[in-house]
Amino acid sequence: EACGVLPVCLGKGTRVVEFLLNLSKVYRAEISLGVTTDTYDATGKIIRQADPSRVSQRQLETALGSFCGLISQTPPMYSALKYHGQRLYELARAGIVVGRKSRQVEIYQLKLMDFKPPLVTIEVECGQGTYIRSLAHDLGKLLGCGAHLKSLVRLRYGPFDIADAVSPSQLEDVFSYNHWQDLVYPTDTVLSHWAAVVVSEQQELVLRNGGPLILEDAGDGADFGGQCRAYSQDGCFLAVLRFNPESGQWRPEKVFV
Repeated sequence: EACGVLPVCLGKGTRVVEFLLNLSKVYRAEISLGVTTDTYDATGKIIRQADPSRVSQRQLETALGSFCGLISQTPPMYSALKYHGQRLYELARAGIVVGRKSRQVEIYQLKLMDFKPPLVTIEVECGQGTYIRSLAHDLGKLLGCGAHLKSLVRLRYGPFDIADAVSPSQLEDVFSYNHWQDLVYPTDTVLSHWAAVVVSEQQELVLRNGGPLILEDAGDGADFGGQCRAYSQDGCFLAVLRFNPESGQWRPEKVFV
């Protein structure tokens, strides 16, 4: 069972989807020790069972600590990744298992929230491409008893928190009363962690026409991470700018006017 925060982009907001994908996510995961499945979660076929009663909380905490930071992770066979043009889960359902390349993912924080054997509850803050199912599977391998993901809740996606989320039934209600606009966030919310600059009226005209700028306050872009948000004098979100070190100019990557 998986549920939680799912940002939905509408209209011009779809133009920031690529930036949304790079944001960190926070999950609460319930992991069941002692049972390994082919999908790495509770929906799969049980392929191994072992006694997890010897796993102590201290062993568990030590094992979880090894998954913090930059780690190498192999995606599950039951995933939407492609192999020679086919989804892995399609191959898996056909009984075909192929080798998957491990890749580097980042776990920013990993907290043990509860341990009631054989169930382990953790909260994970992670970067793009992290599979919590693989994390559960790998934890079971490390502990020697096997494990699978029992349930998963996404608590946060970038700046979007589950406390502010709207359920499907609530969404239906606001649409029926035509108040859905009250739930829409400004497009630049996705980029709220970026630095911001306010441009002059003349610079605004240049941006509107897709031209580059020299921004003295932004320098060589190093302090801004090479990218920033641009606003007009009256606070209107104008563009996503990216620094070009060769020309020393900030070029509009996307213009929102």
